[in-house]
Amino acid sequence: GHVGCVNAIAWNSSGSLLISGSDDTRVNIWNYANQELLHEIDTGHSANVFCTKFVPETCDEVVVSGAGDAEVRVFNLSRLSGIRPREIAMEPAAVYQCHSRRVKKLAVEGGNPNVVWSASEDGTIRQHDFRECSSCPRAGLVNQECRNVLLDLRSGGKKSLADPPRQPMSFKSCDISSVRPHQLLVGGSDAFARLYDRRMLPPLSSCQTRRKPPPCIKMFCPLHLAENRKSSLHLTHVAFSPNGNEVLLSYSGEHVYLFDVDPDNTSPVRYTADDVRDQLCLLPFHKEPRKQKSKRDKFPAKRNLCRVDMLKKLTQVVIKSLETGTNLMHGIEACCEILEAMESDIDDSTRHDCLCTRAGLYLKRRWKNDVYMAIRDCNEARSIDFASFQAHLFMADALLQIGRLKEAREYAEAAHSLVPPNSVSAEQVENIKKRLAAAELEKNKKDQQGNTNTDARHGRLRSLSDLLFRSDVSGSSSQEGREDSDYDDEMELDFDTSVSGDESRDSDPGAVRGSLRLKLHRREDQPNEQSVGNGSAESTCNGDSAYEPDVAIDMKKRYVGHCNVGTDIKQASFLGEQGEFIASGSDDGRWFIWEKRTGRLVKMLAGDGAVVNCIQSHPYDCAVATSGIDNTIKLWTPDAEGTSMVDGPEIDVLSAIENNQKKLCRNRETLLPFEFLERFGAHEFAEGSLHPLECAQT
Repeated sequence: GHVGCVNAIAWNSSGSLLISGSDDTRVNIWNYANQELLHEIDTGHSANVFCTKFVPETCDEVVVSGAGDAEVRVFNLSRLSGIRPREIAMEPAAVYQCHSRRVKKLAVEGGNPNVVWSASEDGTIRQHDFRECSSCPRAGLVNQECRNVLLDLRSGGKKSLADPPRQPMSFKSCDISSVRPHQLLVGGSDAFARLYDRRMLPPLSSCQTRRKPPPCIKMFCPLHLAENRKSSLHLTHVAFSPNGNEVLLSYSGEHVYLFDVDPDNTSPVRYTADDVRDQLCLLPFHKEPRKQKSKRDKFPAKRNLCRVDMLKKLTQVVIKSLETGTNLMHGIEACCEILEAMESDIDDSTRHDCLCTRAGLYLKRRWKNDVYMAIRDCNEARSIDFASFQAHLFMADALLQIGRLKEAREYAEAAHSLVPPNSVSAEQVENIKKRLAAAELEKNKKDQQGNTNTDARHGRLRSLSDLLFRSDVSGSSSQEGREDSDYDDEMELDFDTSVSGDESRDSDPGAVRGSLRLKLHRREDQPNEQSVGNGSAESTCNGDSAYEPDVAIDMKKRYVGHCNVGTDIKQASFLGEQGEFIASGSDDGRWFIWEKRTGRLVKMLAGDGAVVNCIQSHPYDCAVATSGIDNTIKLWTPDAEGTSMVDGPEIDVLSAIENNQKKLCRNRETLLPFEFLERFGAHEFAEGSLHPLECAQT
């Protein structure tokens, strides 16, 4: 029914209707029972529709849409008289034009027919009450006094957990808990999802004055991403679980992560910026871990014999995988099954061995951020047995992989002092030490080469990275050697280009010639006061010297296999009435289903010719709707004969997943323009109608 990408789909509360929004600026309403297109609404939006919802308690006759034209539009189907034609050209019941940038997500509250919330890339969450007004002035007008700003984070972004909130922020997603509707979850252009209690927020305001960002009641971010500082890392989707006790986050250029909303106050999943440094820099051998876990020295008195037999089989799979270096994904999934699904059937010794084995498998597989998962397992294993040889050996290997050579040396020496009386273990330690020596030699060579480059003749920029990432420009030496794919230090750049011939270069004749003038700014050097276009401004970080760093909640499970780079509307969703499974779209045209508890990949299904973006589970029936770049919506139901992990063309599952991991590890800014050209704009670029920068921005 659509003639463009389908960017949004949503069920009504009973699951009898499905609504969809598209690049064609239309909103379609479908009958679930017979898959018939009931209504095709010409919304009047002048840009792509990114979100659409049924308004609750309106007999499904009031629908709302948000689009790239920064408008929110409300339509009341009850105003139609007589026989309703399928294609409807109708005036909206309300038009809200107060956002200044694209509207990316809408939220509604069950049982509330009067209010809808919109999240925009302008950094505000707005509350639209249908009882107050049916329209508002366009953003930027002098007389604009639309007092509907619920949350203003225009200067509330953070590059790291330790930083005060003062970075520009644009919202990508929001969700309201169906169990506790006062809870509002938001995510956007930084790594942190924030949970707010709407009852504790300041009164609604206009956009004329920037407020100091209000404190959130919870903040969620995987610990290894809390100090990332990469501007390309951001959230594309946030969601509550059906029972409201968990949240799901999907990151661009990263994986999908699950969090507890209310972990125990003493739980190690709560962390501060100091804990981030402790975990990534790691403690020397002679110091004790930050937290000690309670130990269970013996097997439980009552053990299910069938589960014990399954445990033995899984253990054999894990050991064989580590020894041979093959079937690493299955070995890791077997470890997760033992640690999560069979937790009640194992003692601390078995748990320790399984954690160390999984760490070794992560270090061999080397998918995106596997090394940090290995560090987690080593820390937990050391909390069970602080004198664990395997935990120290694998920790040294992990630190070596991320360039923490000094700490890696400490752990290698600790492992040497704990070597069991067999030649194999001693050989493993010597191998680590040899690799460390080679890495240190290579680092010294690079340092010497970097010093030489700084003496290059004036006016000649040999390498942009030499300028941006020299230790004397971008940070202290403690930042050196970090894994480039995850922890490049960045500086904000304002650049101007002017086309001018450079006759001194005789390189590729097809290359774009020009000169480049760069102005480098350290964000920390910018003044705290920021002016607002047509109003006053408050300090965005008043009292930075007294700023109290936030406490964040760490992930409890990670879901890997898909690729989320090409679009910023990609969803991750809970499947099932109780949310027992997790699903996500992917840039390879497939969508993935994982078992929530263990992270085991269950299904990989071909759902789109290019990219799957949206996944919505039916509220009651066993069905899932998906959409993406194609102009069609797919409806999925179980098939008793569909026992294979894949659906669609037969493929090598592992090869497909590894290809996705390679895309994740590539630079986002490099990947986007070329994939865009490859899929959508190669002919236009070749004809000269699109500038390369325009393609990158698109």
